[in-house]
Amino acid sequence: MKVLVTGGTGNVGRAAVERLVRHGHTVRVIGRRANTVIEGAEYRQCDVTDLDELIRVMDGIEAVVHLAAIPHPSKGSGPEIFHINCDGTYHVYEAAAIHGTRRVVTASSINAFGYNFGIKNFDLLYFPVDEEHPACTTDPYSFSKQVTEAIADYYWRREGISGVCLRLPAVYEVNAGGETYFYRFADNVARGVARLLDLPDTERRKRADDLIRRFEALRVERAWERPGGGRSPYDDLDAALMFGRSNFWTSIDARDSAQAIEKALLAGYTGSHPLFVNDRYNMVGVDSETLLNLFFPEVEGRKKSLQGDETLVSIDKARALIGYEPEHSLPTGDLFPKRR
Repeated sequence: MKVLVTGGTGNVGRAAVERLVRHGHTVRVIGRRANTVIEGAEYRQCDVTDLDELIRVMDGIEAVVHLAAIPHPSKGSGPEIFHINCDGTYHVYEAAAIHGTRRVVTASSINAFGYNFGIKNFDLLYFPVDEEHPACTTDPYSFSKQVTEAIADYYWRREGISGVCLRLPAVYEVNAGGETYFYRFADNVARGVARLLDLPDTERRKRADDLIRRFEALRVERAWERPGGGRSPYDDLDAALMFGRSNFWTSIDARDSAQAIEKALLAGYTGSHPLFVNDRYNMVGVDSETLLNLFFPEVEGRKKSLQGDETLVSIDKARALIGYEPEHSLPTGDLFPKRR
């Protein structure tokens, strides 16, 4: 298959391009930098906000993987995020429609759900969270990903372009610079949970409630929209603990994000579909009901029973639609047992 990849030099893009090339696809990568060399792939300089140039570079392409985006609310103003993430996505789908390309796989985000970066809390109805759960976006980045999914829906209705919008959580690379960075975050989350679980019941409840109140105060302050994104969840134990909570302790190995991308390109389906794709386990290695009782005691609804440290964000739809099945899991260090 002849595949165009936007944003092919990021951590998700690198893994996707490597897998697609290894499996015999012809890959053309576009990006804003000049003179970039990507082993096994063709590279062309192109900005996704330039529709005319996109139309030119998409000539002869059978399918598109759209990954180019501003990845965090602290990386740009609201208008900048909307321009790159939403205008850019519209242009990608429009260029695909002009060329008759009928399969586009797009990187959405777990944040299209709206819970993590949003400036307002909202009530969760049940766990595990799935694609049917109502979303509530109140920050520019999360809203841009919600709009991205709406653009994909529009082009399915209008032009018959099928595809999925992959709701990716935190993506980590093994044997890359980001591994140590993300592993430090995951270790801090695990240590924070272990510290809470060691407390007596009354003190544990009081401490957890205090952490949640402090996190909700940061929402109101729009802390993650400021340059730097507020307190670092990588070096601050409490911040790590609450960022783990607000993302429901999800993560994905970049190799599994690449697996999901390729399977979404090749699977036999029609329509436009948002899909959560993540690890099958929570990142802490703790029983998921224990985490919910500690951090979400008010959410009593269950879409299905949770087994052990099973993920709190369902990947059942991705399993059914594209055959996604995680092949890699985050090791949980010395605090909790290693994964299977």
